[in-house]
Amino acid sequence: MKQPGLLQAGQPEIDLLYNRLAVKSEDFHTDRFHLKHLCALPGRFADFSLAANDFFLDYSRQRLDNEALALLFEAAEATGALEKFREMTRGNLVNTTEKRAALHMATRASESSASKQPLTIDGHDVNAGINRVNAEIRDFVENVHTGRLTGTSGSPFSDAVVVGIGGSYLGCEFVYHAMGPSMDRRIALHFLPNVDIDDFAGIISRVNPEKTLWIIISKSYTTTETMANLNQVLAFLNAEGLSPKDHVVTVTAKGSPGDDPENPVLASFHMFDFIGGRYSVSSAVGGVPLGLAYGWEGFRRFLDGCRCMDTHALSAPVHENIPLTAALISIWNKHFLGYPAQAIIPYASRLSRLAPHIQQLYMESIGKSVSFSGKELRHPAGSIIFGEPGTNAQHSFFQLAHQGPAFPIDFIGVAVPGFSGPQAQSKGVTNHQELWANLLAQARALALGRDNEDPARRFKGNRPCSIIMLNDLEPESIGQLLAFYEARTIFEGFILGINPFDQFGVELGKVMAGDLRREIAARNQDTDHDFSHLDAPDQFYLDMVFKKNIPGK
Repeated sequence: MKQPGLLQAGQPEIDLLYNRLAVKSEDFHTDRFHLKHLCALPGRFADFSLAANDFFLDYSRQRLDNEALALLFEAAEATGALEKFREMTRGNLVNTTEKRAALHMATRASESSASKQPLTIDGHDVNAGINRVNAEIRDFVENVHTGRLTGTSGSPFSDAVVVGIGGSYLGCEFVYHAMGPSMDRRIALHFLPNVDIDDFAGIISRVNPEKTLWIIISKSYTTTETMANLNQVLAFLNAEGLSPKDHVVTVTAKGSPGDDPENPVLASFHMFDFIGGRYSVSSAVGGVPLGLAYGWEGFRRFLDGCRCMDTHALSAPVHENIPLTAALISIWNKHFLGYPAQAIIPYASRLSRLAPHIQQLYMESIGKSVSFSGKELRHPAGSIIFGEPGTNAQHSFFQLAHQGPAFPIDFIGVAVPGFSGPQAQSKGVTNHQELWANLLAQARALALGRDNEDPARRFKGNRPCSIIMLNDLEPESIGQLLAFYEARTIFEGFILGINPFDQFGVELGKVMAGDLRREIAARNQDTDHDFSHLDAPDQFYLDMVFKKNIPGK
């Protein structure tokens, strides 16, 4: 498959297009292209917004005009981004470095369509495998909820702890908190990603051991942090007189150490090689814990929302495609206007874990320096992603947002809040209306700014943002939002010419940690083991760990 990319030099058509975009971006250094002028143009809002299936994207306050947007759409066409996206869903080998397909979207197919349309990879029917795992999860969840499955003491389960790191928990944690109060929560979820022993201590202080499930999520079942936490869990269960076969559930690859009949657990569910961790929340990685929390039907509704956005991303033409347009804006902001970071600010506290999930999804996918073919890019890809719910963010880092180095923002608003009870008014408005007043004011202030004779009170404006509007926080809306950011990330990778599915940058620190771990293990075995052959900083810190105090100089 040919892989033209906007950041890969040496392709005449792409080089010309890249140069045209670079020249066009110079216009936006002039006052004539300040957002206060662009936003005043007739029809600006209508022309620079898109809607589909109760999902609305307003990018009228991005530093774009029709000419720049046309060039960006041309880049999407020239790089074949939409066709690559479609090839991905057909099982083509889009993860070329790891020689894998990327079929997370197959987990969102309706149960009827998945069973009727085989999708074969390496001789295996992907849809049949997904249907099998889903049926197993559905039965397991029902058995837990009805009390047919209980812990060692016979007590029904009230809590579950998700033990996994990175993509094994971030997406699930986001969806769990986002679906929150609007659903009937059957099992309370807790998350244990960090190897920090104090995190473990905090969780066991909040749960009843006899009524708690431990869900161990790791494809290889060798992830260092997860295995360290698993050992801590097993020691805890043993101390409490509880059996792992009654309290431990695994989500792992078929045949991994976590799928071993010699080590019986309450249940084991398979992950698939064609689904990367950061794209896995719609698989068993999310299905098991979210199904326990909200029932299989609640999880199914979330999948329906994902599928709704997937269908739009696959079928909408380039000029009307919401995640593709958002990907182009991200490319324009980073590679042509020079913004190094982007914030995600949801004006909904239930979306508080969205930014950490997108942080991993985007920065692990797009933070690359080489193309699909292994050639150096014109310059490294990817932006820094961070965020905090509004209005908290306004009282945290918006001083810098308005008067420090600029960064684009995705504001996210919700038309109908989850709370349906009586709402008091303050200054004539409800809390939800106050949220919207602040969201709109921030977007307007960033774009337009305000002049003042006092330089300390002067706001230059011209700071770009988009507004994403959801109808509500029902599972379908949460699914659409998650699938939007997934598709946007993949489109951006395809347009830039990079592989959005590998993550070799994660490995180097792990290798070095292994070297130091062996040194620590050697000292545990032999108190005379000497660290003097290590670099001075490493020697200093490891000595400190064993002496349990900071050595004097």
